[in-house]
Amino acid sequence: MLHRKAISLSTSRATQFIDITGEVEKALRESGIKEGIATVYTRHTTTAVFVNEGESGLLRDYKRLLSLVPEGAGYEHDRIDRNAHAHLRAVLLGGSVAIPVVNGGLDLGTWQRVFFAELDGPRQRRVVVQVIGE
Repeated sequence: MLHRKAISLSTSRATQFIDITGEVEKALRESGIKEGIATVYTRHTTTAVFVNEGESGLLRDYKRLLSLVPEGAGYEHDRIDRNAHAHLRAVLLGGSVAIPVVNGGLDLGTWQRVFFAELDGPRQRRVVVQVIGE
């Protein structure tokens, strides 16, 4: 069985981390799938999806990590859009995650959450959740 759902997001800042765990869990419930895998994928090259802890200090540390790729550092792509830093930051964090589905739930660790990272906002965005299983 396969179930696919798009999640629409409105971001409000240039860089923003949004906990989308609840929306992914909702898509899983709607699927009726009890055992399988959920893939969460961003359709945008200046955004990312990752799984990690949502502690407030760590959220600030995520932003600090992104400073490894500073804005306006003479990237070639800036000739076109001036957002090369956002594309490169997206590469650091990744564009998708695969999460096992066990007994109808996401098999996340105790503190794990699913995050959407906006890296070139504010914008309207879409994240796809695709669940495969039985």
